[in-house]
Amino acid sequence: MREIEQEFAVSFRYPVIFTRAVFAPENATLADVLARAGEGPHRAVVVVDENVLRAWPDLAARITAYAGAHPSLEIVAEPHVVPGGEASKSDPSIVDELHRLLAQHGVCRHSFVLAIGGGSVLDAAGYAAALVHRGVRLLRVPTTVLAQNDAGIGVKNAVNFQQRKNFLGTFVPPFAVLNDLDFLETLSARDRRSGVAEAVKVALIRDAKLFCWLHENRERLARFEPEATEEMVVRCAELHLEHIRTSGDPFELGSARPLDFGHWAAHKLEELSGYELRHGEAVAAGIALDSLYANRKGLIADEARHAIFETLDDLGFDVALPVFEHLDVEQALEDFRAHLGGNLCVTLIDRIGHGVDVREIDVGTMRSCVADLRNHASRPH
Repeated sequence: MREIEQEFAVSFRYPVIFTRAVFAPENATLADVLARAGEGPHRAVVVVDENVLRAWPDLAARITAYAGAHPSLEIVAEPHVVPGGEASKSDPSIVDELHRLLAQHGVCRHSFVLAIGGGSVLDAAGYAAALVHRGVRLLRVPTTVLAQNDAGIGVKNAVNFQQRKNFLGTFVPPFAVLNDLDFLETLSARDRRSGVAEAVKVALIRDAKLFCWLHENRERLARFEPEATEEMVVRCAELHLEHIRTSGDPFELGSARPLDFGHWAAHKLEELSGYELRHGEAVAAGIALDSLYANRKGLIADEARHAIFETLDDLGFDVALPVFEHLDVEQALEDFRAHLGGNLCVTLIDRIGHGVDVREIDVGTMRSCVADLRNHASRPH
């Protein structure tokens, strides 16, 4: 037998930038990012979330004007519009269309896909870009709270397959992420609120100080006050990026998923709702369920459980979702184990600000928590 041991390391670096009016000609942020790729012009195909175009009908004209003012950017075609929300990840024809578009315009590995939209659209566009020529450079412009503080800033791209959430995907870091905070101002209340769930999640598992801030400012966040929203988005993004950078497992080769607190149930709740639920709405319910379970198992005190539920309620989340009635706890946990690709590993908390990995779940106790959560009365908003 002959064996050659191959080992090498690859370093990744990309900026996550917060700005406003990213496509205003006087804003050089995008042009400066493109300059990091060398001399231009840099060819780009633009993919846009239809929900963004509905709120910003002059967006295509703004992008054209920006390219006119910055010769380093060459837009090779009219913006390609894709459905917003989970539909962009659930219809296989969306990725096929993107592949045909990139082939039609001779996109190469040195070209860019400029994806503008919510997390689902960024996921689908990123997945399509990752497969063309084994990877076309991706520029993300997240336009929702959830995308700017979590879904759009990391290294994952994925689409759904046969009702399975994120069954097909890649780990490919973006070239850059440009968070334009102006986009948040045109979101519906439901979409603004949805993104706050990921801030609650990451605070509970990594930063007690942030959770205290979220709890103290929950009414300001529920009113979507701009200053509070911006602070929440930036701090949440920092924590997610810190975890990716320092966890030692950015491409999730192990079974642990520390950032998936509340997600084993959330993914199943989304599926059971036919993806009518927003991801953040399902995550908020999943956080409530796992917090209640942690309390029942003696991991967290009643006071902590009360603070978590009070925060979620006052932010405006309904954690007593009707779809809980159809949740098969044992099957959902098995599906999550299969998603992890190994042994079951569920992240819980043993105190606010500190996550712990649990390898076994007491199914009976969890079922009891589901039943009790269904009777939880969220406060009216």
